Amino acid sequence: MLRIRLSMGGAKKRPVYKIVVADSRFPRDGRFIEKLGSFNPLLPKEKKERIKIETERVKHWLSKGARPTVRVSRILGEANIMPMPKAGNNPQKAIPKKDRKKEGKEEPKKEAPKQEAKKEEPKK
Repeated sequence: MLRIRLSMGGAKKRPVYKIVVADSRFPRDGRFIEKLGSFNPLLPKEKKERIKIETERVKHWLSKGARPTVRVSRILGEANIMPMPKAGNNPQKAIPKKDRKKEGKEEPKKEAPKQEAKKEEPKK
């Protein structure tokens, strides 16, 4: 299956991505069919150099059946090439990972220690 996805490049802590068409079986930064543009997340959103896309080629590959990843579909939605995907709902995102509770698993309740019945002594 053909995917339109990001291929990572750049230096350590300075990522730059290429928007490429690749077979889904190929590695992320490996072989690709065609480069369609670039994405630099370090630039402010207002700068036009942040996202560069060859619109005609993207439309060509979409017509051939290539499916964009979630991140690329958001980038293409911002560029008005395709409709913007609906926002996901992750209410757990704001909670630190260590504080999240697993919904399916509840903590076992601790049982109260068993108290032995007091033996009554016979009256004399």
